[in-house]
Amino acid sequence: MKTRLAAALFALSATAATAQQCGGDFGAFVNGLREEAVARGHSADAAAQFFSGVRYDQATINADRAQGIFSTPFTEFARRLISQNRMDHGRINEERYRSVFDRVESEFGVSRGVILAFWAFETDFGSFQGDFNTVNSLVTLAHDCRRPELFRPQVFAALELYEHGDLDPRTTTGAWAGEIGMVQMLPADILERGIDGDGDGHVTLKTSAPDALLSGANMLRSLGWRAGEPWLVEIDVPEDMDWSLTGLDHTRTVAEWQQMGVTGRSGPLPATGLEASVLLPEGRRGPAFMAYPNYSVLFEWNQSFVYVTTAAYFATRLEGAPVFDAGNPEPGLSGDQMRALQQRLTELGHDVGGIDGILGRQTRQAVQAEQQRLGMPADAWPTQALLNAL
Repeated sequence: MKTRLAAALFALSATAATAQQCGGDFGAFVNGLREEAVARGHSADAAAQFFSGVRYDQATINADRAQGIFSTPFTEFARRLISQNRMDHGRINEERYRSVFDRVESEFGVSRGVILAFWAFETDFGSFQGDFNTVNSLVTLAHDCRRPELFRPQVFAALELYEHGDLDPRTTTGAWAGEIGMVQMLPADILERGIDGDGDGHVTLKTSAPDALLSGANMLRSLGWRAGEPWLVEIDVPEDMDWSLTGLDHTRTVAEWQQMGVTGRSGPLPATGLEASVLLPEGRRGPAFMAYPNYSVLFEWNQSFVYVTTAAYFATRLEGAPVFDAGNPEPGLSGDQMRALQQRLTELGHDVGGIDGILGRQTRQAVQAEQQRLGMPADAWPTQALLNAL
């Protein structure tokens, strides 16, 4: 789920301090939101109409609790998402909207492959944008006490979109977490970074590809995307590599990595003066990439390591890179084994970000630290051998 949540919106009204922050009777909670909206300066009529039909959505909660796809290893995940059909439609859509992608690159500095990749993964180029009622999902997640601080501001942002005529609380649908449109942006992001790409006076990410593509590019630029720089390049690494130097928390200049024997798989490595990391999604025997600063920006769009890495790689494929070398990685852990590992790492004092069975960035950091402590190859890839050793 995307994390740019416009916290400033949450602090606009001092009266919010007395409002029901989460949980309790849902009807009373919605009434509290309506009263807070008026206190924030929204018209009483607009607030009444916006909240009048809101319903609790259990399907949204179920989806929030079941994000198991992100526990899939990178190679399997990438092969599942990057189909020939998506490759073909990526090229077709790049040609169809060539002038828009020219603007994406010239005005926002974002490479067209990146926007194409997210367009493909988020909604299959707009063909399926989600069937959750956006307002119901946002209010339900704001009511849920797991992460209300993330979703409450989005409710009021959605109300503002409604007042602009860009959202219908009864009919606007999207993803379970409230993202809307072809590239799935949250209401606050649409307000702050939305672009009217087709000049009709509205930002309609559900029906206008120019609006969606330019808005997505604007969002990436605002998150720190650096024009003209690479994001991910496949590499070959020497067998005697010091694996403890790899991972997103360790950077060297590309030139320094080259001195250690790292080479580009399909040609010379670009931007040798930039700081970058050696990324091993499935350990030292699996695929290997050079991750540049722009790669890290993508985590502001989606926090899943496997999703971001796959999207970043797919973007390079859409721009001509070959299929990656999957190598022969050691078997990973099952979901139950991963949870057992995370539990043990937590007991050893590591912060893994929760016992969820997903190999995220914090779990990788802990794995690498324990591998190094135990004298094992510290490539941040958890195996049965590491679980046994711990």
